[in-house]
Amino acid sequence: MREALLYTPGEDGAVVCNLCRHACHIKNGRRGICGVRENKDGQLFSLVYGKLVAAHVDPIEKKPLFHYLPGSLSYSIATAGCNFSCSFCQNADISQMPRKGPMPIVGRNTEPAEVVDGALANRCRSIAYTYTEPTVFFEFALDTATLAHEKGLKNIFVSNGYMSERAADTIAPFLDAANIDLKGFSDDFYRKHCGARLEQVKESLTYLKHKGIFLEVTTLVIPGLNDDHDELRALARFIVDELGFETPWHVSRFHPTYRLTDRGPTPVGTLETARTIGMEEGLVHVYTGNVPGHAGENTLCRSCGKTLLERRGYLIVQDNISNGRCAFCDTAIHGVFT
Repeated sequence: MREALLYTPGEDGAVVCNLCRHACHIKNGRRGICGVRENKDGQLFSLVYGKLVAAHVDPIEKKPLFHYLPGSLSYSIATAGCNFSCSFCQNADISQMPRKGPMPIVGRNTEPAEVVDGALANRCRSIAYTYTEPTVFFEFALDTATLAHEKGLKNIFVSNGYMSERAADTIAPFLDAANIDLKGFSDDFYRKHCGARLEQVKESLTYLKHKGIFLEVTTLVIPGLNDDHDELRALARFIVDELGFETPWHVSRFHPTYRLTDRGPTPVGTLETARTIGMEEGLVHVYTGNVPGHAGENTLCRSCGKTLLERRGYLIVQDNISNGRCAFCDTAIHGVFT
């Protein structure tokens, strides 16, 4: 265990966790919504500090990040736990594990230096805090990210975007990029299927943008739940207006999983429609995800329309970006490129 950051004492031995926007009021002996932060006699502790349940070398495109060091490798880590309860979670076996009862928190004890050494040994350019919600293992992520910067590595959060402003302020000096799930554009959808509120995710996105963190956004398009055309249009307009028209938006294919198995995979045509809607609203980089080989995975120049990065799965097979500019017409391309 490690004493948690960002909490304040309450009355009768309770504490208020200020890490995410749930702002859990936690009584003595109880845990927060995430299941991995526990009040012990008026002190809040992280139960997952250094307890890794995953450590893998991934292409950065898998995060997905298409405009931040494309073609590089990212050392990807996670602990158990999440502050959401998404009915469609693809990593529910580890993200929802602590919610199953008062069982010990599993994970391999790991020091921040071991993660950094693993990233360097595998020739990774970055460390990604991913698979589950990185906010819930914030203390370990912060210590690792601080050391990673000292060693010349970049840090990436793949997040649901529910961190508090205090958490964002604390991690921002060491956080270089993030892919944030904007899971839909209906508060009803967020309440019923994620256990959260839409407005607070929107506030986090704009705040992270304000802090200078490079952002990409992902929406898992689920048939009958968040694929309404007007909703998708409003979501795309929000990205344009609040985050910028060059912000990459990934519209990804849903597959039945966890507690949401009453519908089939997202039709590819639905993703193509979502991509068209995004571009009609002014976004210039909209990608179709979870459809290997689809042309919607390629990066195109917003000026001349030629293919800049051709992808096959997670591999880049053609690269026409030179010094961050289109090799054909010299237009500057939004992103961070090698």
